[in-house]
Amino acid sequence: MKSNTLKKITFFLFMLAATPQLFAHALWIETKATGTKGKAQEISIYFGEFSDNDITKADKWFSDLKDFTLVVVSPSKKEIKLTAKALDNKYQAFFTPDEDGVYTIVMHHTVKDVYGTMKLDYNSSATVVVGNKTAGNHATANNNVISVFSENADIAKKNIKINAFALYEGASAKEQKIKVIAPNGWEKELWTNDKGEISFTPIWSGNYMVEFAYTEKNAGEHNGKKYDEIWKMATYLISVK
Repeated sequence: MKSNTLKKITFFLFMLAATPQLFAHALWIETKATGTKGKAQEISIYFGEFSDNDITKADKWFSDLKDFTLVVVSPSKKEIKLTAKALDNKYQAFFTPDEDGVYTIVMHHTVKDVYGTMKLDYNSSATVVVGNKTAGNHATANNNVISVFSENADIAKKNIKINAFALYEGASAKEQKIKVIAPNGWEKELWTNDKGEISFTPIWSGNYMVEFAYTEKNAGEHNGKKYDEIWKMATYLISVK
């Protein structure tokens, strides 16, 4: 009996170490969905479990996660590299818009350490509308390999349907599972259609997280350690009024 119990505990610990879905933490960007020319726009990057409101302190982020890259793509496709500063429970950066249109904020990081048997690849993005949406309001402004995008995140309202798109390697992510997490932690899994689209109707005000995770079966070696697959996660936050 003790032997069987020990085997079960050992298997559970192995699965916990080897499966990022159980690990569940994500990186995400929070910023206001609209901005003003000439006024600094604050960007916050968090790490933790969004559904549980479990935010990891900035000095406790695992491996080299703090070395993420952060780039702002302007409506005219100019790229601005930002440096984020560690605060208590997040990293913070600023940029000042000088054009009308949609700015795309892009975060990316491939973790140095292999997690169990997986290489971890974190991606996040946000969009900021300045003045109008005549330029820059398209999903491909984000060149990360995996991403989520919504054309109307700036006007999201309770009880009104929200449309979003998932992309993988620059193309529509067809028939892929997308998770939507409500402000109170309620979760729903949706599947994209043949255009990579999903839609949902928020029934509460607050921040909604849209997550797209994909595991690529591709073995290799990363920083001297072997892995069997690459786990890629994209996050996109929508503030609902």
